[in-house]
Amino acid sequence: QVQLVESGGGLVQAGGSLRLSCAASERTSSSYAMGWFRQAPGKGREFVAAISWSGDRTYADSVKGRFTISRDNAKNTASLQMDSLSPEDTAVYYCAAAAVMTSNAKFFGSWGQGTQVTVSS
Repeated sequence: QVQLVESGGGLVQAGGSLRLSCAASERTSSSYAMGWFRQAPGKGREFVAAISWSGDRTYADSVKGRFTISRDNAKNTASLQMDSLSPEDTAVYYCAAAAVMTSNAKFFGSWGQGTQVTVSS
């Protein structure tokens, strides 16, 4: 399994921006997709965005137009730029890797430990 470590979470006011980063312990294979999920208190884990090795992207409707996922294959990193944040975006955000391009959490075999994002109103 690939080891993943997230960073960049924190506290931000509504309307603000944060950038999350995910560092992989080793070079992910060409078939690996990278994804971001989030889990708010009392709720299940929710898909946020995913990006394939070649750069194809997919987003949850709730973040489309506000969040941007990217990756740097040479540096084994993935990022999530989050703009126009609202209190509803408050959650623990997880980076994950999957062997296929998907938004389904069950196909992501490697997960980071999560980073807290809190958006104040």
